[in-house]
Amino acid sequence: MSNDLGATVLTLVIGFVAMTTFMVLCLRIAVSQEKLTIVDTAWGLGFVVIALASTIVAFAGDGDPALRWILLVMVALWGGRLAWHLHTRNNSLPEDPRYADLTARSTGSFAQIAFRRVFLPQGISMWIVATPVMVGVNNEEISWWLAGPGIAVWAIGLFFEATGDRQLAAFKRDPSNKGKLMDQGLWRYTRHPNYFGDACIWWGIWLVAASSWAGLATIFGPIAMTFFLARVTGATLNEKGMKKSKPGYDEYVRKTSGFVPLPPRK
Repeated sequence: MSNDLGATVLTLVIGFVAMTTFMVLCLRIAVSQEKLTIVDTAWGLGFVVIALASTIVAFAGDGDPALRWILLVMVALWGGRLAWHLHTRNNSLPEDPRYADLTARSTGSFAQIAFRRVFLPQGISMWIVATPVMVGVNNEEISWWLAGPGIAVWAIGLFFEATGDRQLAAFKRDPSNKGKLMDQGLWRYTRHPNYFGDACIWWGIWLVAASSWAGLATIFGPIAMTFFLARVTGATLNEKGMKKSKPGYDEYVRKTSGFVPLPPRK
């Protein structure tokens, strides 16, 4: 379970520079349009940028090429799909109410709020969560007894996230569902199938990267992502708005698992 630590340090630095450059560019776009929702699209794409930069740098080292390609593909498929989904959903809509409320409650110019409250914390969070990729691309060999289950967990996560997003989008497109609560399909078993899927994806990526002691130590990456999704910017923040806008949401909460899919409670 070996890792080129010198190359890993370089990859972490390059990943940070790539993340910073990308988020500054997205910040400029958000300020020019006065629309913070752009950061939702940037979230998925930022991970792809970090993974791509890390992989390019790592190919100069002695790590396992197959492992590098696997990690890059896992991140690119997830991040690219998520970014496209959020862009097509949000592009024609006004500012997300969460960000509009944040702007109204904060002091300073729009650019200052965007930097301090949105792009800076999300950029740092992105880099922390992506550490399994930046470390894993420098592992000197792949451990299939970890990578195999990791790819399976990642695939389960991608299914939950993509299917949950597709089911919700179809539900919203039906005019007869206006004002109603989505409690069908995967949403019958968890109130947040997309967030659960996101968490699984990064636990899967960590398992693939855990074929070295350095990769194993990056477990804080998926832990951070799961915490953000379940307790900070994901489920908790989303449900605050849902309780106000959706009649019957308290009953839905009572019978439906908050994160991990479970049979509905009677």
